[in-house]
Amino acid sequence: MTDLTCDPLEALRARTSAKWTTFPGDVLPLFVAEMDFPIAAPISEAIIARVLASDTGYVGSPAPLGAAFAGFAARAWGWQVDPARVRTTTDVSVAIVETLRRVLDPGDGVIITPPVYPPFFDLVPEAGGTVVEVPLVDDGAAHSLDLDGIEAAFAAGARALLLCNPHNPLGLVHSRASLEALAELADRYDATVVSDEIHAPLVHSGIRFHPFLSVSDAARDRGVCVTSASKGWNIAGTKCAIILAASDRGMATLDSMPYEVNFRTSQLGLHASVAAFEQGGPWLDAAVNAIETSADLMHELIARHLPGVVFRRPAASYLGWLDFRPLGWGDDPSIRALESGRVALNAGHTFGRQGAGFARINLACSPEVLAEAVRRLAAA
Repeated sequence: MTDLTCDPLEALRARTSAKWTTFPGDVLPLFVAEMDFPIAAPISEAIIARVLASDTGYVGSPAPLGAAFAGFAARAWGWQVDPARVRTTTDVSVAIVETLRRVLDPGDGVIITPPVYPPFFDLVPEAGGTVVEVPLVDDGAAHSLDLDGIEAAFAAGARALLLCNPHNPLGLVHSRASLEALAELADRYDATVVSDEIHAPLVHSGIRFHPFLSVSDAARDRGVCVTSASKGWNIAGTKCAIILAASDRGMATLDSMPYEVNFRTSQLGLHASVAAFEQGGPWLDAAVNAIETSADLMHELIARHLPGVVFRRPAASYLGWLDFRPLGWGDDPSIRALESGRVALNAGHTFGRQGAGFARINLACSPEVLAEAVRRLAAA
């Protein structure tokens, strides 16, 4: 495996994405989910080839991406995907909203499991639903789905559950047993599970990821998967996501979507995603290795410089969930981190009220930047 080195800060600050233009130049931006690694060569070559061919019009068939994703899913997770059941759209948020619109009546309850990706709180009402919070269970060592709470919410009338798998911001990879139990509950209460699996390519070594649609017949019948190459290969700006079903019921949901949902996919994004899934394996392996190294370093830095902060090592992706409550930094420690330390973190309370006193940090940066960020936080 070749090493993957982050671009230097001066080069990163020349980028025009949100990560590098939201805050002044003296701030270390470790908030939004963008990686500091250079783009994978097969992806940049695929995009450049389309530009050189002036092939920048409207997107064609999703078939190439269906085949590419199916190949990746088989290699990575042993999951056999039917390429004909893959559809595309602009991004995972759009995929979530359009799927929920097909399965909800106005005002229907949709379960989310905070602390969770903040847009979930907004995507549900955008789709016409009502947010029903069933927080994750925390036993002091690990988080898990509250299956009893989820059953109670289904029994009370919730019609869907929006699953984060792996779970952002915790890096939690749900167990097969919990996913099987969730599928059985959805089947029993005639509900739909929309599984957001955008972070799945970034599962760490030694951890087994289970795509929701792979765990049981009930999951295949009751589930819809939404995913993308955007997080795994750092190409969110190319705008391409996957909506996938594994049953006739699921396909009826997908096929009932307006034509424009698929047609809005970016032509460049589709080709970038095909290149990622077909040729991006070595780059992805190197990225995961670098992220694991950063997670180990973060554990050491916290112990050395911020011994009061609690950091549980994630099992997937590059997001760290930091508990600042022992330091007494208030409900939103990101304020003090920014004002006194010049480090931009995500405010924990935006992930749900369970996140008060927490902040999320991006670990997909160089060791030097991570060490400087922790030193600044310690000084603050």
